[in-house]
Amino acid sequence: MDIRISKESEIPLRQQLAEQIVFHIATGKLQPGQALPSVRELARRLKIHHNTVSEAYQDLIRRMWLVGHRGSRVTVRAQEEGAVLHGASGLDELINTLIRVAREQGHSLQSLRERVRERLLAEPPDHILVVEADAGLRRLLQEEIRAAINWPVEACSRVELAEHPSLGIGALAVAAHYAIPDVNPLLPKDRPAVPLDFGAADEQVELIRNRREPSVMAVVSVSAGFLQTAYRVLATAAGRRHVLQEFLLPLPDKKALAAVDVVFADSIAVREVKHGNVVPYKLIAPASLNYLASALRAP
Repeated sequence: MDIRISKESEIPLRQQLAEQIVFHIATGKLQPGQALPSVRELARRLKIHHNTVSEAYQDLIRRMWLVGHRGSRVTVRAQEEGAVLHGASGLDELINTLIRVAREQGHSLQSLRERVRERLLAEPPDHILVVEADAGLRRLLQEEIRAAINWPVEACSRVELAEHPSLGIGALAVAAHYAIPDVNPLLPKDRPAVPLDFGAADEQVELIRNRREPSVMAVVSVSAGFLQTAYRVLATAAGRRHVLQEFLLPLPDKKALAAVDVVFADSIAVREVKHGNVVPYKLIAPASLNYLASALRAP
């Protein structure tokens, strides 16, 4: 049993010893029923106090890795799979235990990896994954989904998902409707991405059309993609009567909006823009959020 202890490490000696023993058990270097060196023998070998070894052994006995025998050496615990997994505390220890049990039953690590991946892909989603190339749009989609649906929301680009398919494990992916053909080939066939439609900004358009006096208006966003979309939607309503400007956060200076009469701000910018007349502009159509919520409720 190759144990290496560093007295210069910030990790306590007892913990170093215990975790290395767990590693040897998990990797099969210590077999079920195998006896470990006596407390004094291992202390002498590692040149540490025997109480440190005793505490490490007792810790592993409590955690059900080892078994103590009165009048004899401690041994590696031999149990049924269910009892061993029940005794594991913490995700890393649970994984180590699963590896050891799989080895004991003759399974290769490759077969374990493939089977675990298959099972994880088959599990119901526990979070939403926004897939969008534009970093700013990813932030906005995350923000609006998180505000509307009480679920964890993560995000990545299509490139990241292609390079790391495991990002799709446990996720219900969502993407803008135009990106669905590119995103779905990267996901499990039985769990395609939910398409998101962008809103028509009817309230904002109506506000512009009803504004009697010629005005200077601004669209402020954390996303260049959002600015392009919003400008196309609002510019027609503004026509030649109003001036429509675009600002990407962070603003170039604090006075950038001083001459602006109305500010249309995205779901993130609305909290950051200091102006007397800020109108929220949400990106996702309400019907898409309702559809996403129903997809999460589906069995």
